[in-house]
Amino acid sequence: MFLTVPTSVLLAFSVSAVSTASLSADIDRLIAVGHPGYATQAAPLASDAEFIRRVYLDLHGTIPSADAVRAYLADASPTKRVRLVGELVQHPAFARRMMQFFDVTLMERRNDSKVSRADWEKFLRTSFAENKPYNKLIQEILAADGSDPKNRGPAKFYLDRDFEPNLVTRDIARLLLGQDLTCAQCHNHPVVEDYKQADYFGIYAFLNRSSLFPNVRDAKAVLAEKADGEVTFESVFDTSQKQHGTAPHLPDGQLIVDPPLVKGKEYTVPPGKKAASVPTYSRRAQLAKVLPTPENPQFARNAVNRLWAMLMGRGLVHPLDLDHPRNPPSHPELLDRLTTTFVEHDYDVKWLIQQIASSDTYARSSATTANDLPEDRYLVAMLKPLTPEQFAYAVLQASGRTDLERTALGKKLTEEALDARLASQASALRRAFTGPPGEAEREFLVTLDQTLFVKHGPAIRSLLAPAGQNLIGRLTAEKDPQKIADALFLGILSRPATEEERQIVVETFKSTPDQKTVLAELAWSLIASAEFRFNH
Repeated sequence: MFLTVPTSVLLAFSVSAVSTASLSADIDRLIAVGHPGYATQAAPLASDAEFIRRVYLDLHGTIPSADAVRAYLADASPTKRVRLVGELVQHPAFARRMMQFFDVTLMERRNDSKVSRADWEKFLRTSFAENKPYNKLIQEILAADGSDPKNRGPAKFYLDRDFEPNLVTRDIARLLLGQDLTCAQCHNHPVVEDYKQADYFGIYAFLNRSSLFPNVRDAKAVLAEKADGEVTFESVFDTSQKQHGTAPHLPDGQLIVDPPLVKGKEYTVPPGKKAASVPTYSRRAQLAKVLPTPENPQFARNAVNRLWAMLMGRGLVHPLDLDHPRNPPSHPELLDRLTTTFVEHDYDVKWLIQQIASSDTYARSSATTANDLPEDRYLVAMLKPLTPEQFAYAVLQASGRTDLERTALGKKLTEEALDARLASQASALRRAFTGPPGEAEREFLVTLDQTLFVKHGPAIRSLLAPAGQNLIGRLTAEKDPQKIADALFLGILSRPATEEERQIVVETFKSTPDQKTVLAELAWSLIASAEFRFNH
């Protein structure tokens, strides 16, 4: 056993094992039929050390402890990989990982101008800890207006975009439907035939009656909505400047016709200076009702594609926000199968991730001797740079800081309490690797600032000073260089040292008598390595 998981959870996991195996086998079958030479060209399964590091990073957002690696490598059970995946998704750390992933996905690192990070993270973390269906989570976000001061978290999607209606329209289409309709704001998309201006304004029409109250500058602003107001638009390419109109609708969806206004009953809270207006019939509320539903399969399809990309390094549809017929999925039948079963299982994110991570496709090695293998055939595991959050938590685990805080908390240990103790250091590590607020995650690119941060920055160097039972503190008392080598490599790279690496450590200690300095430099060199910086 690698984690402490309640017996009831393990029983539930064993009951679901049949369905897990069935869908995982379908994943492997449908991936294999997508490439004629798959059986001979696919990489072998990853080593146990490679797999445990990968799955911890993907499902917990950090690396395993050295003890967890030792126990896993010593386990001879043929089902240990599937069992480990089941344990990881049931552990409280999974909720933190999902919180971080969906925070970045939905907010793209925007500033916390109107909704506190604590409120937003509590909403996400609690939702995933409760295994709230993903469609319900998104429904709560789209229905939120921020009026309840005790529950402003879900309103962050709107409020920290200042509810600029075009920005919100574009981001709903991109992030929740997988369709970048940006160009369709001014005209039908010039390249993507299926992205129509009428569809852009169909989403916009759910939102155009809403605005921030009392104003956009107020940090405590909430959403107000008018009872009327129509949408008109014209194409910039139309020299006649013909005006068009549309009722609210999703792409490929039905027009939603407003009920007749009853004079004197247009509002439950009428417009005024003291409170945000609330109409009797809300177009914005209709968006929350129709977007995250089985009748809108694009919602589930986009969610599945993004979760697949989180685990596999690229989407079945790639880029993720360009889902249209001229950019078909690499494996159409697989995407349909995953989407259908995701809906059938009540939009269960935990369940879906468990299925994918239990497949052989996910467990392939990243090492191959073949050249020019197409990434979209999933013949070999892709190298994935650690996200800023993964890097931060991995450094804290590798340095022993996480274990120090676990010990300090004692009987008060919970994932939330542990994260609170690690928050300031994790934030400093994370900030060094994040891009500009409000932009999608960039392709991996090491900057000079990041290099200097890792090499000389006090945020990492201070973690490598001996402190009690942290990594360097524990190893200071160890006199056998070969045992030190194994402890460093298991604790930082999640694998035993090779004979050559052990010998390098031995020779380094022979040439430099200052053990603390040598330990810190060896640990730093492993943390600064490409092997640590990537999930492979």
